[in-house]
Amino acid sequence: MDKDLFLKPEDYEEPACLLCMDDSAVSRIDAKRFIEKLDGYYSRNDYDGAERHLRYWLAEAAAGGDKRGEFTVYNEMMGYFRKTGKREEALSSAKNALDLIAPLGLQGSVSAGTAYVNVATVYKTFNESDKALPWFEKAMTVYEASLSEDDARLGGLYNNMALSLSDLCRYDEAISYFERAIGIMIKAENGELEAAISYLNMANTRESQLGLEGAEEYISEYCERAYELLETPSLPRNGYYAFVCEKCAPTLRYYGYFLYASKLEEYARIIYERS
Repeated sequence: MDKDLFLKPEDYEEPACLLCMDDSAVSRIDAKRFIEKLDGYYSRNDYDGAERHLRYWLAEAAAGGDKRGEFTVYNEMMGYFRKTGKREEALSSAKNALDLIAPLGLQGSVSAGTAYVNVATVYKTFNESDKALPWFEKAMTVYEASLSEDDARLGGLYNNMALSLSDLCRYDEAISYFERAIGIMIKAENGELEAAISYLNMANTRESQLGLEGAEEYISEYCERAYELLETPSLPRNGYYAFVCEKCAPTLRYYGYFLYASKLEEYARIIYERS
């Protein structure tokens, strides 16, 4: 699930620290509205619009003295700059988000854990899994202490942590975390999408571990399961579905599942054209 772990309302609506609560001069941004509109840009594949949106709301939060708002925007900026391949901007956003955790009294909170995941995913994207793994482990400590064992955020963490373990040739550990991720996501609402991604990640990991021929049976099983999940009738055919289809299609094509890949690409094209 190489995607961003966006802050959910239960993250950014945690009680503010006492130092932050007694400040009537602060003008807070509407974090929920900010994230909903950002998701709208992504659903239309409008990345230029998403960047304008992010920079506008960061300026609004700064102008209003809303440090919690800045924290939320910086977390989303990590994901945006990661997706668009802008390493320095992503790392700058990561530093800015981390620098706000202590002043906001968020140490040990789910919000902090989500920031750690986002930081780790930035490093993973730019091929620095050795730097990513400690942040994933730090996030896991927070999440496992704060979230229920079937929380979808844990599934996302385990999947992304497994990717870094695979990069570091710790294949058996990676497979174990992928399996844990699938076990959680398959039970979540519309979690078939994330489970499908994890299955394809497992196929890549088995290939790295055993070679293409040695991993053939694993790869066949994982690709078939991934495609079956993506065809789940109850899944909403929205922008995120299109994103996942586009993400999965190249892997299926690489392993020889040309028809599956073409179908997923067509699904994505139709969704984007009607948006």
